Amino acid sequence: MNELNLEADKEIVRDPLDALEKHFGFREFKPGQEAVVSSLLSGQDCLAVMPTGGGKSLCYQLPAMVMEGVTIVVSPLIALMKDQVDALQRKGIPATMINSTLTGEEQSDRLRDLAGGKFKLVYVAPERFRSSQFLHALKQVPIALFAVDEAHCLSQWGHDFRPDYLRLSEAVAELDHPQTAAFTATATPEVQKDILGVLKLRDPLISISGFERPNLSLNVILCEGHREKYDRLQRLVDEHKTGIIYCATRKRVEEVSASLAGMGVKLIAYHGGMEDKDREWAQNVFLDRSYDVAVATNAFGMGIDRSDVRFVAHFDVPGSIEAYYQEAGRAGRDGEPSECELLFNYADTRTQEFFIDGNNPGLDIILDVYAAMRRLCGSANDAVAVPIREIGEIVNVKNTMQVGSALSHLVRAGYLERFDIPGERARGTRLRDPEIKDSDLQLDHEALAEKERRDRAKLDAMVKFCYDSATCRQQWILEYFGESNSRPCGSCDICSESTARSGREPDDEEFDIVRKALSGVARTCGKNGAGEWEPRFGKGKIVQMLVGSRSQELAAGRLHELSTYGLLKEEGSAYVHALLSEMEKAGLVMIKKTPYPLLVITRRGTEVMRGDRHFTLSWPDRGHLAAVESAGSSGTNLTELAFDEELFEKLKEVRTRLAKEAGGVPSYVIFSNQVLEFFTRLRPTSEDQALKIRGVGPKKAEKYLEPFLEVIREFEE
Repeated sequence: MNELNLEADKEIVRDPLDALEKHFGFREFKPGQEAVVSSLLSGQDCLAVMPTGGGKSLCYQLPAMVMEGVTIVVSPLIALMKDQVDALQRKGIPATMINSTLTGEEQSDRLRDLAGGKFKLVYVAPERFRSSQFLHALKQVPIALFAVDEAHCLSQWGHDFRPDYLRLSEAVAELDHPQTAAFTATATPEVQKDILGVLKLRDPLISISGFERPNLSLNVILCEGHREKYDRLQRLVDEHKTGIIYCATRKRVEEVSASLAGMGVKLIAYHGGMEDKDREWAQNVFLDRSYDVAVATNAFGMGIDRSDVRFVAHFDVPGSIEAYYQEAGRAGRDGEPSECELLFNYADTRTQEFFIDGNNPGLDIILDVYAAMRRLCGSANDAVAVPIREIGEIVNVKNTMQVGSALSHLVRAGYLERFDIPGERARGTRLRDPEIKDSDLQLDHEALAEKERRDRAKLDAMVKFCYDSATCRQQWILEYFGESNSRPCGSCDICSESTARSGREPDDEEFDIVRKALSGVARTCGKNGAGEWEPRFGKGKIVQMLVGSRSQELAAGRLHELSTYGLLKEEGSAYVHALLSEMEKAGLVMIKKTPYPLLVITRRGTEVMRGDRHFTLSWPDRGHLAAVESAGSSGTNLTELAFDEELFEKLKEVRTRLAKEAGGVPSYVIFSNQVLEFFTRLRPTSEDQALKIRGVGPKKAEKYLEPFLEVIREFEE
């Protein structure tokens, strides 16, 4: 191989801190960067999960300037790689890119310059690895590092799966396994495992810098309709000036852009249906600050390096927590306080369900599409570039996204192949083996079903996040990504409401009650090999244990044998339920989402249990809850209070009516069956009383409570 002959090599700075200042103008690393850079400079493979704005790009750009050889960076979007290459070139760093915007001659020239040592970094689109000629040319280049950016794209369980990324496994092997690193901002533990497996990282450093963005205020606004959404957007623009408004579809981008422009907002629109030159113009004028508001689909923003975005709004609900948090994370990259608003209406989930249907065509449609391709290609197996819409008409599907997904499945399974047709924009498709009939296809039925299940589970998690009126938004997301023991952020809509209620430190009696409750939770937990608490029971059983219930379920779990059994009997189960909910918001206990929601004590809770009294709670009203629960008889359990089937049915009728009026949302979104049971047994007749019941928050009370109270008052009379 040729040695690099850059003039700059004579002045290469080998010390990473010196190189950091020389090439990038920084005197110190951001949190998480130094460990990744050090591992790469020591020759170790790496998987780095860093929050948006955490500086993951520098983690491979800096080693590229220190190491001998060329760093190959796989990047999924042309706009993203152009933005990064332009920024590097402005710093005097020799970088270039190779993608479909270049002619064959231009690509050959850049590969020749690369082998000759002209560049230190080259950004490559993943589809380039389809070409055996391209791989052969890369083998002539001294590769120092193979860096995969936005690595979640290679996992089919990730939120932005891209089939071209799967070829990277073969490409790394073909290039004789150079040192490899993967970078992403959003990856659940499951996706992290997928990345490690596909890229076959060898004894890698796994660096999880944390998903927390303390400068972001995450807010979910339940909106009745578009008028309310536009009012919120107007407020955001007036108050924060600079921001991105995400929409689920191209059509919605155009609608929102037109409406806001009519309100006098100066904005750019961006979606995948626009001409390349129009998208490039829109991105450039947003980056150079000529325009401060962008209305866009999720195609806009990956790698957008504008640090002063003060707000991100979602006009429609995203399809997953991963997508939502990555997009919300484009606000406040300079570390300054920024606002994220999700304008939620349950009816918007229909768009995401349409996408899920489109991305999961099912076995029958895949077989029908293959049969259609056999007919179109004919006996000569001619390459065809038939529009997906026409294939959809042949196989009689309404959602033509399913056709594109079916074709992708067949390409990945090796039954179809795609290639560029000279002089045509559309790509050609033909059969790999014309003798194979649709009845001969070997497809993984279980994997297809599992992918659809997971896609629907992600949307379900997104909806639950929107409707959760008790858990800090940041804590909810951190737990979703596998981070435990976090504290409430203090700035989201949930925390703001909680702060509005008087949070304070405990008096001596309250401190004693909290320690007893924490001891009870701890006694129900086990410990793993690392000495960490492992939950074994849900909140309901722990409450029953603490108040000394004699239920058969409790005896079956032998919880009545614990030393903490009945420790809070005098407080009653209603109060203990409410207390544990407030302790959860304060980070003393947490729900661990195994197949069942189990309660576990946190590290912070352990400190309080051992005597640290420096914490604040929004304390439940002991007098009211104890009086209601005891119902005139000392020690009476909540389940022993009168339950009237007629009242319960009346409350369910109210809930059904309200669910229909709210756009056909699931009934549990209004109030769960458990809350209706509490209403039936406790019979609150005022908002103050109802707010003491677990599952009734200020937002739901304002929106839905009064009709239930009216029914209870009439029933009592």
